[in-house]
Amino acid sequence: MSGLNSAFGSAQVLISTQTADDSASLSFTSGIDSTYKEYVFEFININPATDSARLNMTCSVSSSYGTNKTTTWFYAQHKEDNSSAGLSYSTYDEANSTAAQPITSNLQNGADDSTCGELHLFNPASTTYIKNFYTRMQFSGGDIASIDAFIAGYFNTTSALDGVKFLMSSGNIAAGTIKMYGIK
Repeated sequence: MSGLNSAFGSAQVLISTQTADDSASLSFTSGIDSTYKEYVFEFININPATDSARLNMTCSVSSSYGTNKTTTWFYAQHKEDNSSAGLSYSTYDEANSTAAQPITSNLQNGADDSTCGELHLFNPASTTYIKNFYTRMQFSGGDIASIDAFIAGYFNTTSALDGVKFLMSSGNIAAGTIKMYGIK
């Protein structure tokens, strides 16, 4: 694999890693600046402490969370018992809202359940443009289904974003790791 990795050079730089241990939230408040035009957050086996909780994200301006955002949310799913499969639009989208943005629907909290995926945030230090983002998450949903969710949108501010926080809609993040990378 070293040949493949060396082909990419140092284009993706690990900035920070946080691991949940029954944590109320995981926040990234340093390293988000004008050094990189794109930041990628990788979610590795995130598990909620509470059954049917959603993983949410929110961003801050001047250390104040609740930045207005507009989003769209759709997903593909296939139930474990093969009773249904399909592609659907979700009601977790936001219209110029300050609420935390769900990036999963209801998660199972079993020992073998988790969510994995990634979030791309573009040019958060810009003071000229809005801040676009998209996520792709895969998880075991509340109705025992494999769910592949796509969320995209923008933070409706021309102020620089200086923090990203991840938290559950209820309860804590029982376990899992989030890594933040800068993309050159």
